[in-house]
Amino acid sequence: MNSYEVRLKGCEEVAAGTFAFHFEKPSGFHFKPGQAIDLVLPDPAPPSGRYLARHTFSLVSAPFQDELVIATRMRDSPFKRAIKSLSAGAIVRLEGPFGSLTLHGDRARPAVLVAGGIGVTPFVSMLRQAAREQLPQRILLLYANRRPEDAAFLVELRQLEQRYKYFHLIATMTQATKSALAWDGRAGQIDEDMLRRACSELDAPVYYVAGPPGMVEAMRDVLIDLGVNEDAIRSEEFFGY
Repeated sequence: MNSYEVRLKGCEEVAAGTFAFHFEKPSGFHFKPGQAIDLVLPDPAPPSGRYLARHTFSLVSAPFQDELVIATRMRDSPFKRAIKSLSAGAIVRLEGPFGSLTLHGDRARPAVLVAGGIGVTPFVSMLRQAAREQLPQRILLLYANRRPEDAAFLVELRQLEQRYKYFHLIATMTQATKSALAWDGRAGQIDEDMLRRACSELDAPVYYVAGPPGMVEAMRDVLIDLGVNEDAIRSEEFFGY
């Protein structure tokens, strides 16, 4: 696996409690949309110069972009505290890319992306690249969050839907009544009925599921109950740190 030392350019809040971290893109770094990297943070105790903490992240940036970006929910864990404490200009190590959660090549088969919370990150990378290339492939994203303010990249996804004719977004909120923002979209979890209705006109799609482990397992069970062949289901679990 390739290893690179890169500089942190900065970070920004992209949803309530969710931050995106922007890194310089090393020369010769190539990846496919949906792939991941390991981010390895330096030991904060000077003057060790060692790298200690490690965490896997999907890249939310697309290959055509001139930087590498990851996004994560900030929790009270040693790794999250360490990454949040980094200042612009800090040097970290990236290892990768790796992973097989990438868009299939048969453009005649639609792709159905099912995301729970921060599990949307590999799909944002896929959609940015697909919109850039105007891939002639139908892509449907079902995206569940608790509240609109928790939905990272929701505004951008709506914009992508407007300029990429093959892409359709279905966003749903499970706790919309607890939101400080107005929400007139769908409410409730992604369930068998929602999937059946959303995919009724799609011919033999390939399904991609990413999110918390419980959500991923539940969605796989729902898809199998709907008669989807396991070979047409690809998934990635996002564990909390």
